[in-house]
Amino acid sequence: MPILTAACGLALSIVSGTPAPASAPERWTAFRGSDGSGISQAEGLPLRWSETENVRWKTPVHGRGWSSPVVWGDQVWITTASEDGRTMSAMGVDRETGRVVHDLLLFENEEPDYCHPTNSYASPTPAIEDGRVYLHFGTYGTACVDTASGDVLWRRRDLNCDHFRGPGSSPILHGDLVILHFDGFDRQFVAALDKRTGETVWRRDRDIDYGTDNGDYKKAYSTPLVIEHGGRAQLISPAAVATIAYDPATGEELWRVRHGAMNAAARPVYAGGLLYVAPGDGNFRLQAVRPDGAGDVTDTHVVWKTNQSVPRRSTPLVLGELLFMMEDGGTASCLDARSGEQVWRERVAGAYWASPVAAGGRVYFFSQEGRTPVIEAGREFRIVADNQLDAGFNATPAIAGRAIYARTFTHLYRLENGTAAEGGQ
Repeated sequence: MPILTAACGLALSIVSGTPAPASAPERWTAFRGSDGSGISQAEGLPLRWSETENVRWKTPVHGRGWSSPVVWGDQVWITTASEDGRTMSAMGVDRETGRVVHDLLLFENEEPDYCHPTNSYASPTPAIEDGRVYLHFGTYGTACVDTASGDVLWRRRDLNCDHFRGPGSSPILHGDLVILHFDGFDRQFVAALDKRTGETVWRRDRDIDYGTDNGDYKKAYSTPLVIEHGGRAQLISPAAVATIAYDPATGEELWRVRHGAMNAAARPVYAGGLLYVAPGDGNFRLQAVRPDGAGDVTDTHVVWKTNQSVPRRSTPLVLGELLFMMEDGGTASCLDARSGEQVWRERVAGAYWASPVAAGGRVYFFSQEGRTPVIEAGREFRIVADNQLDAGFNATPAIAGRAIYARTFTHLYRLENGTAAEGGQ
């Protein structure tokens, strides 16, 4: 059962449905979409697919990478790397045909650090806007590329940490800034770069009492989120042990919540006036927090918390008053987003590290075995379709227009109604 705190009564009155994403449904500009919710307003998406049904195109992807696709205009971009991490690349694919337009070698590494077999050297998802895509490989480098010409406009290789298990956090854009997380074994900091030049605008070291000198307990892999609450912009920045809200323009701390744990991977979710934070390994792996405080809000602004069937890697979805998630080992669950009370919990076969996405009242899950169950986004568990592709997923899909752009371990797919499989090469 969820643990309710003294703040619960204050929060229940302000929770409402998830606001519609502000960005156009033809675009998917960052990890979990343009607003970070994982929700699209697109209509007419495919419900069923296979290797021979509802595949507009299928394009091979060389190397290995868990980064998600991003979509802008007539292009889809992903990153990839060699298995040994010596080369790191970006691919720009024609959205209509699946043809590879750009295949760019961005970084070479003579002696890359160790990367855990469950991770990849190309796990951070790009961020894209009109004419530019920002490609990040953690400590190995960040680059800005002109999406038309493929020219590299700037590179940075001097923002470094020891990821210890490989990079994970994705870049985000806010105004003229590219914001990056570096929560490593040896050092932990947040950096904001001028997106036009790549120069550092501000850098903030983590001021966190981790309670240990062991750097393994200081690591985190989460992607930050910028929200506006009560007329105030906030950079919600999960780390090991605590989540901190910064002023995105200056890096000044606004508030923090202490939750313990390490290896935070899920992106924060903001819906109905509440933040949902999944701090990784720990006793309570999902917490709902009111983001209207100052200083340390641990004892005053945590509305509820739970450890029941919470995923360690994927990010939950909040649709209206319901929160949906898929635990790594294949247990799907639905909670009341206001109270944390469980609505239902069901076992689904497979292993799930990719984050779910939602559109049209449905939630789409993507497993490491290539299975893609689709459920109704409701108070009763009901699978409405169960699909299968040849290879599995660690990358979260993108949605744009009437198509799902899904990256398996081997290929990038455009899934769309009324189409048969076509090669993208």
